[in-house]
Amino acid sequence: MITKKFRTQIIFIIDILIIFITCFILYYLIPNGSNINNQSMNIFFTHMILLILSISICQFLLRSYQNIWKYAESGEYVKLMLGVLAGYLFYTLINNILFMYKTTLIFSVASCAVSILLMLLIRFIYRKYRVYLFRISKTKLPLAIIGAGSAGVLLLNEIIYNTKSDYHVHCFFDDDLDKIGKKIRGVKVSGPIDKFNELIQNTQVREVIIAIPSLTEERKNEILEIVSKSNIAVKVLPDLISILQNGSNLLSSAREFNVNELLGRESVSFDESEINSYLNNKIIVVTGGGGSIGSELCRQIAKTHPAHLIIIDNYENNAYEIQQELIAKYKETLNLTVEIASVQDKEKLELLFERYQPEIVFHAAAHKHVPFMEDSPDEAIKNNIFGTYNTVQAANRFKVEKFVLISTDKAVNPTSMMGASKRFCEMIVQSMKNISSTNYVTVRFGNVLGSNGSVIPLFKRQIEQGGPVTITDKRAYRYFMTIPEAAQLVLRACSMKSQSETYVLDMGQPVNILTLAENLIKIMGYIPYTQIPIKEIGIRQGEKLNEELLMKKDELSETENAKIFIEKHEAISSDVIERKMEVLRTALETKNIEIIQQALINTVPTFKLL
Repeated sequence: MITKKFRTQIIFIIDILIIFITCFILYYLIPNGSNINNQSMNIFFTHMILLILSISICQFLLRSYQNIWKYAESGEYVKLMLGVLAGYLFYTLINNILFMYKTTLIFSVASCAVSILLMLLIRFIYRKYRVYLFRISKTKLPLAIIGAGSAGVLLLNEIIYNTKSDYHVHCFFDDDLDKIGKKIRGVKVSGPIDKFNELIQNTQVREVIIAIPSLTEERKNEILEIVSKSNIAVKVLPDLISILQNGSNLLSSAREFNVNELLGRESVSFDESEINSYLNNKIIVVTGGGGSIGSELCRQIAKTHPAHLIIIDNYENNAYEIQQELIAKYKETLNLTVEIASVQDKEKLELLFERYQPEIVFHAAAHKHVPFMEDSPDEAIKNNIFGTYNTVQAANRFKVEKFVLISTDKAVNPTSMMGASKRFCEMIVQSMKNISSTNYVTVRFGNVLGSNGSVIPLFKRQIEQGGPVTITDKRAYRYFMTIPEAAQLVLRACSMKSQSETYVLDMGQPVNILTLAENLIKIMGYIPYTQIPIKEIGIRQGEKLNEELLMKKDELSETENAKIFIEKHEAISSDVIERKMEVLRTALETKNIEIIQQALINTVPTFKLL
């Protein structure tokens, strides 16, 4: 600690000693008529005082000793040399004017050159010594960096200079043929990346950082797939702008990741101009506005400057959080109201619709957990079905311009109570076609990455706890999208001109749950099966191995947006819906779970028993 505190003073003293010893040797070695006696020593010390004072003043003016030498580059070394040269020139000038006994020019040139050489040599040896200590440390973990570009080199420098780092860089991997086989600061560049598994086999490397911020999602996933074949923990470096904005260093940022990387496809985005123009200055209600999808809808709606945004939610904590977030961001510029209410409360719902006279309603309130609804089908019916029915009827009664139901792929040929209840909700919306002035639409998508209760937060929590990560079945596949994608899909569908349509997003290929778990473990910096076990627990009641997005794959039509399609379906009369709901009411009155389950199964024609 003392050494660190007085590091500048110590370096200065070492430099003074180098100058003094060099001059002493050269003064009495170079023929200048001097002998070692009292008179010559007095003359020598007088010259030394003037020389050291001259160099010190020049170095002070150039601020040479304000550098941290372990981070020094060419500029700092040039400044050091200029300080010494300027000091010698100043000394030589005074020497020729003031002194009777003058030193020779050869003495000045030789002592200046040797002093500079020794100063640089001391600093070079110090840096090499630090690197040597770093590399021989047994606690350092060998690391590979994919990408020998600017980001990879910055990461290497950070690891070298950070004595507290747990890593040393073993090698780079890069596709640039001009770099392969060469060394960067003593670290070899191997390659190409496609040969990673072959080249890494006989090394001690057990961790790799992908340090190419400019990678496309497609190439990033290709590299992840290549690296995943080795028993290597994987981290991904975000873009440099994000690192700078967050004020964090590269190594710690490598632990951060974007769940979008797990999709295996480019994120879907929509033209916001049509969405903004449609929602601007509208009175908008979002039921379930405190949930994952509902709150993201509120965030994106707020950007369009609605006349009034009303959040309806029966869970006050979630509602409070999104309220405070929007107030902090928009302050008085957003007309925001939060109402604590349940969509099951028909009278309260109609009171709110009468009070606010909404023009657009986004219905996101629902119970969505499959296992819970298997055990409580009565709650699925009361909240999902009757809650949707109440909201649909309120929208019709108060002449809402557009009503958007948020549905799920589990509603397609459902095998669970939750899926069946959401399919019934879709049927309710379909039954309103041509009998209401309100435009009713359904938006259907798959699982949402990062939403409350979804698989990603569960996996992350299990990984942070050391595992195991539990999956239902290694053969299971699911469609995934991000929360912003889901919200944008809903808003874009809302802005389209339609009546009682079901919109489906092109979500690409379904993702294998086992692969998702493995990739998440790697991205969080661990090794699947070795550091974090994966346990298969079996498909739960009501779950499918493969989810579906379409009722019938051949009944699909395009929209003006290439990523959104409309599913064709048969019309359902409101009389049929009323009769089915009466069956459900009767079943609920029995309070018998088996009767309630059977009633829900009987009222959804597409229900499939597993």
